[in-house]
Amino acid sequence: MSTTFTLDTATSRAHPVPEPIRRLTVPAIAARKGGDPIVMLTAYTARMAQIFDRHCDMLLVGDSLGQVIYGLDTTVHVTLEMMCAHGAAVVRGSYHAVVVVDLPFGSYEASPQQAFETAARVMKETGAAAVKLEGGAVMAETITFLSQRGIPVVAHIGLTPQAVNALGGYGARGRSEAEYEKILGDARAVDAAGAFAMVVEGVVEPLGRAITAAVKCPTIGIGASPACDGQVLVAEDMLGLFERTPRFVRRFDDLAARINDAAAQYAAAVRDRSFPDADQLYAIKPAVK
Repeated sequence: MSTTFTLDTATSRAHPVPEPIRRLTVPAIAARKGGDPIVMLTAYTARMAQIFDRHCDMLLVGDSLGQVIYGLDTTVHVTLEMMCAHGAAVVRGSYHAVVVVDLPFGSYEASPQQAFETAARVMKETGAAAVKLEGGAVMAETITFLSQRGIPVVAHIGLTPQAVNALGGYGARGRSEAEYEKILGDARAVDAAGAFAMVVEGVVEPLGRAITAAVKCPTIGIGASPACDGQVLVAEDMLGLFERTPRFVRRFDDLAARINDAAAQYAAAVRDRSFPDADQLYAIKPAVK
């Protein structure tokens, strides 16, 4: 029986009708390899999670919140406390999607044990279903260590933003034969290590296609290939909230312009005293006799 989603305007909480829907699971996502495309968006707040939940199979609490929410120049400055706070908000605001939380830079790279301690804290404090970490073959041991201890892992290969200083920028990866083969090897390594899905970011299209054909787990592209098993975008990019967006982003709206217009209308109404009017004011109730 299909479930219809509605929005409870009285409580501003998304809820399914006629009965609570069961949240998707990690095995259900893993089984989507070669099947219906996986829909994934980033979410950093409960309200955005409520809105996206009915449309998405997965919600990613990405460390991109550093730039989107906090105005940082890179994701390197994001803290574990930030990720836990926003991850918990997204879990509270969702009912259907698998919620995945990024492990921030410096919180998992030192050893598999460090990664386990960080991931366990994230899952305890947020209620998320899985974590995501960046890195290819170098992180294979860590992915296996986490997976064997009950922590589902989404791998992230190709353009890895946490390594932007080492990479020298955000340009597309895989243009040289050596880099192409290295990233393809990374994909095979994290797949064999036990990642139940992998994000493939910012690679030349033939490489995204080749990775998807080479691995058993679903691939989720962002600037990769339509052949991937799913797609993810930073929601604020997709919504047109920023003037500049990466090449691989399609704007499905221009919310920045619409919000600007709404703010201008509000400011004008305040200045000409047309707001508030009678509809927004409280009147004295007649005395009860």
